[in-house]
Amino acid sequence: MDRKAIAEKIRKLQANAENVQLGGKGTPRRKKKIVFKTAAADDKKVQSNLKKLSVTNIPGIEEVNMIKDDGTVIHFNNPKVQASVPANTFSITGAGENKQITDMLPGILNQLGPESLTHLKKLANNVTSQFKPAPADDDVPAWRIIS
Repeated sequence: MDRKAIAEKIRKLQANAENVQLGGKGTPRRKKKIVFKTAAADDKKVQSNLKKLSVTNIPGIEEVNMIKDDGTVIHFNNPKVQASVPANTFSITGAGENKQITDMLPGILNQLGPESLTHLKKLANNVTSQFKPAPADDDVPAWRIIS
Protein backbone atom coordinates (compact mmCIF):
# COMPACT_ATOMS: atom_id res chain seq x y z
CA MET A 1 0.00 0.00 0.00
CA ASP A 2 1.21 3.45 -0.76
CA ARG A 3 1.20 6.38 1.65
CA LYS A 4 -1.93 7.91 0.15
CA ALA A 5 -3.99 4.75 0.73
CA ILE A 6 -2.66 4.38 4.28
CA ALA A 7 -3.55 8.00 5.10
CA GLU A 8 -7.04 7.51 3.67
CA LYS A 9 -7.53 4.32 5.71
CA ILE A 10 -6.36 6.07 8.91
CA ARG A 11 -8.77 8.96 8.26
CA LYS A 12 -11.70 6.54 7.84
CA LEU A 13 -10.78 4.65 11.01
CA GLN A 14 -10.55 7.89 13.00
CA ALA A 15 -13.96 8.95 11.69
CA ASN A 16 -15.44 5.62 12.82
CA ALA A 17 -13.73 5.87 16.21
CA GLU A 18 -15.63 9.09 16.93
CA ASN A 19 -18.92 7.21 16.78
CA VAL A 20 -20.17 5.66 20.00
CA GLN A 21 -20.84 1.93 20.17
CA LEU A 22 -24.25 1.24 21.65
CA GLY A 23 -25.07 -2.26 22.72
CA GLY A 24 -22.86 -5.28 23.24
CA LYS A 25 -19.68 -6.68 21.72
CA GLY A 26 -21.06 -7.75 18.34
CA THR A 27 -23.16 -4.69 17.54
CA PRO A 28 -22.06 -2.18 14.93
CA ARG A 29 -20.99 1.31 15.88
CA ARG A 30 -23.80 3.84 15.76
CA LYS A 31 -24.17 7.47 16.54
CA LYS A 32 -25.27 8.28 20.06
CA LYS A 33 -28.94 9.08 20.33
CA ILE A 34 -29.47 12.59 21.68
CA VAL A 35 -32.52 13.15 23.85
CA PHE A 36 -33.70 16.76 24.04
CA LYS A 37 -35.14 17.99 27.30
CA THR A 38 -38.42 19.84 27.13
CA ALA A 39 -39.57 22.73 29.26
CA ALA A 40 -42.37 20.54 30.62
CA ALA A 41 -39.82 18.05 31.97
CA ASP A 42 -37.91 20.86 33.67
CA ASP A 43 -41.15 22.19 35.14
CA LYS A 44 -42.01 18.76 36.54
CA LYS A 45 -38.60 18.55 38.23
CA VAL A 46 -39.03 22.00 39.77
CA GLN A 47 -42.53 21.15 41.01
CA SER A 48 -41.34 17.87 42.55
CA ASN A 49 -38.52 19.68 44.38
CA LEU A 50 -40.97 22.32 45.60
CA LYS A 51 -43.24 19.55 46.85
CA LYS A 52 -40.32 18.23 48.93
CA LEU A 53 -40.10 21.65 50.59
CA SER A 54 -43.84 21.41 51.44
CA VAL A 55 -44.83 24.65 49.75
CA THR A 56 -48.36 25.99 50.07
CA ASN A 57 -50.31 27.92 47.45
CA ILE A 58 -51.02 31.57 48.16
CA PRO A 59 -54.35 32.47 46.55
CA GLY A 60 -55.62 35.89 45.54
CA ILE A 61 -52.44 37.41 44.09
CA GLU A 62 -53.31 39.32 40.93
CA GLU A 63 -49.85 40.54 39.91
CA VAL A 64 -46.19 40.29 40.89
CA ASN A 65 -43.61 42.92 39.98
CA MET A 66 -39.87 42.35 40.39
CA ILE A 67 -37.97 45.62 40.08
CA LYS A 68 -34.38 45.38 38.85
CA ASP A 69 -31.57 47.86 39.49
CA ASP A 70 -31.52 49.07 35.89
CA GLY A 71 -35.11 50.35 36.03
CA THR A 72 -36.80 47.42 34.31
CA VAL A 73 -39.62 45.43 35.85
CA ILE A 74 -40.42 41.74 35.46
CA HIS A 75 -44.23 41.75 35.51
CA PHE A 76 -46.29 38.60 36.14
CA ASN A 77 -50.04 38.90 35.57
CA ASN A 78 -52.17 36.38 37.56
CA PRO A 79 -49.23 34.18 38.62
CA LYS A 80 -49.31 31.00 40.68
CA VAL A 81 -47.49 31.87 43.90
CA GLN A 82 -46.25 29.22 46.33
CA ALA A 83 -44.32 29.69 49.55
CA SER A 84 -42.44 27.66 52.12
CA VAL A 85 -41.78 29.87 55.14
CA PRO A 86 -39.49 27.43 57.02
CA ALA A 87 -37.28 27.08 53.91
CA ASN A 88 -37.51 30.83 53.14
CA THR A 89 -38.54 29.94 49.58
CA PHE A 90 -41.07 31.58 47.28
CA SER A 91 -42.06 30.32 43.84
CA ILE A 92 -43.71 32.48 41.18
CA THR A 93 -44.99 30.60 38.15
CA GLY A 94 -46.44 32.26 35.08
CA ALA A 95 -45.63 34.21 31.96
CA GLY A 96 -43.32 37.10 32.81
CA GLU A 97 -42.93 40.27 30.76
CA ASN A 98 -40.00 42.68 30.85
CA LYS A 99 -41.28 46.26 31.04
CA GLN A 100 -39.84 49.67 31.80
CA ILE A 101 -40.73 51.14 35.17
CA THR A 102 -42.15 54.21 33.40
CA ASP A 103 -44.66 51.98 31.56
CA MET A 104 -46.01 50.71 34.88
CA LEU A 105 -46.75 54.14 36.38
CA PRO A 106 -48.86 55.22 38.32
CA GLY A 107 -50.07 51.80 39.53
CA ILE A 108 -46.64 50.70 40.72
CA LEU A 109 -45.95 53.73 42.96
CA ASN A 110 -47.29 52.09 46.13
CA GLN A 111 -45.04 49.04 45.53
CA LEU A 112 -41.80 51.01 45.26
CA GLY A 113 -39.29 51.11 48.08
CA PRO A 114 -37.04 54.07 48.93
CA GLU A 115 -34.23 53.01 46.58
CA SER A 116 -36.67 52.59 43.69
CA LEU A 117 -38.18 56.00 44.38
CA THR A 118 -34.76 57.65 44.11
CA HIS A 119 -34.19 55.78 40.84
CA LEU A 120 -37.58 57.00 39.62
CA LYS A 121 -36.66 60.59 40.51
CA LYS A 122 -33.47 60.26 38.46
CA LEU A 123 -35.51 58.97 35.52
CA ALA A 124 -37.93 61.88 35.86
CA ASN A 125 -35.04 64.37 35.87
CA ASN A 126 -33.58 62.76 32.75
CA VAL A 127 -36.92 62.94 30.96
CA THR A 128 -37.51 66.58 31.89
CA SER A 129 -33.98 67.54 30.83
CA GLN A 130 -34.58 65.95 27.43
CA PHE A 131 -37.73 67.96 26.82
CA LYS A 132 -36.59 71.41 27.97
CA PRO A 133 -38.12 74.16 25.84
CA ALA A 134 -35.83 75.96 23.45
CA PRO A 135 -34.64 79.37 24.68
CA ALA A 136 -36.70 82.27 23.40
CA ASP A 137 -35.20 84.42 20.67
CA ASP A 138 -34.24 87.83 21.98
CA ASP A 139 -34.24 89.27 18.46
CA VAL A 140 -38.02 89.48 18.34
CA PRO A 141 -39.30 92.47 20.27
CA ALA A 142 -42.07 91.91 22.75
CA TRP A 143 -45.23 93.89 22.05
CA ARG A 144 -46.61 95.94 24.81
CA ILE A 145 -50.18 96.91 25.05
CA ILE A 146 -50.58 100.36 26.44
CA SER A 147 -54.00 101.30 27.58
